[in-house]
Amino acid sequence: MAEFGTPDQLIQAAERAYEAGYRRMDAYSPFPIEGLAEAIGFQRNRLPLVVLMGGLAGCSGGFFMQWFASVIHYPLNIGGRPLNSWPAFIPITFELTVLCAALSAVLGMLAMNGLPKPYHPVFNVARFELASTDKFFLSIEARDKKFDLKATEKFLQSLEGSLGVFEVER
Repeated sequence: MAEFGTPDQLIQAAERAYEAGYRRMDAYSPFPIEGLAEAIGFQRNRLPLVVLMGGLAGCSGGFFMQWFASVIHYPLNIGGRPLNSWPAFIPITFELTVLCAALSAVLGMLAMNGLPKPYHPVFNVARFELASTDKFFLSIEARDKKFDLKATEKFLQSLEGSLGVFEVER
């Protein structure tokens, strides 16, 4: 993990690390930095697909539940209307679509982010507490294909603006 003093130095370091072939890295800063996600090679995730699937499941489940109750399980002929009177099913179908989509969004976001995670190895670095105030950090994970402890440490030290390089121990 390397420490930097400005957001521009962090973005430049992340771009150089990506160009050097590192793919498993993360950046930490006290505020959002525009362009940082692209610099570390952040890929789009599948959360929109999870939300769509949750919404479709809620929609079909809500409609089927009402259809089954009205047509199969407890059919009542009221005023000569058809048993499958789908316009009456729309409000509950809509509400279950929104409910299931929202729940799948929250649960999908938690699962894809690996949350809850009360502990992370970067907390072992003493200076990392400055990531929430005024310093910026770039971390390259050991499971990266190109990772070699000495070579990666040397690479991080060679980056412009690097204030220090720290080994993150599990």
